[in-house]
Amino acid sequence: MQPILKKFDYDNLLIKEYKNWYLLLRKEQVTLGSLVLIEKSFKTKYSEISNESFSEFGIIIKEIESALKSLFNYDKINYLMLMMVDDEVHYHIIPRYSQDIIFNSISFVDNGWPALPDMSYINQVEKMISQKLIKEIQNKLGIV
Repeated sequence: MQPILKKFDYDNLLIKEYKNWYLLLRKEQVTLGSLVLIEKSFKTKYSEISNESFSEFGIIIKEIESALKSLFNYDKINYLMLMMVDDEVHYHIIPRYSQDIIFNSISFVDNGWPALPDMSYINQVEKMISQKLIKEIQNKLGIV
C-alpha cells in the first residue's frame, strides 16, 4: 500500500473509489465533512496525471459538492492542493461554515472562518462518528 494511503487511513476512511481517484474522510476533521481526494497514479506533479484523471476530477467535484451541501449545508468549500508533506497529487476538501454546525449531537467549529481554514484546529471525532459520517456521505453518493 502506498504511504499516502496508509497516512490517510485508507482501510478505515475510504468513502468511494473512483477509476482514477480515492475519496476518503479526513481523520482530522478541520470542519465537518473534511475529505481528502487522492489521485491513483501517485504522481508527484499535477501536470503528470492523465487526461482521464483530469476529466474524472470534474465529475467527482460535482458529486462531492452536491452530497456535502445536501448533508451539511456548507457556506463555501475550499480545495487545498499543497503537496508539501505528502508529495503525491491530492486535495484536501474543506467545507466552510459561518456558524458552528451540529452532527450527531456534536458541535463542529470552523476555527478559520471567514479566512483561510485553520488546518491546525481539529474537531475531535471518535471512530464511531467517523464511520457514521462515511455512511452518510456514501448514501448521498448513491453507495449502498
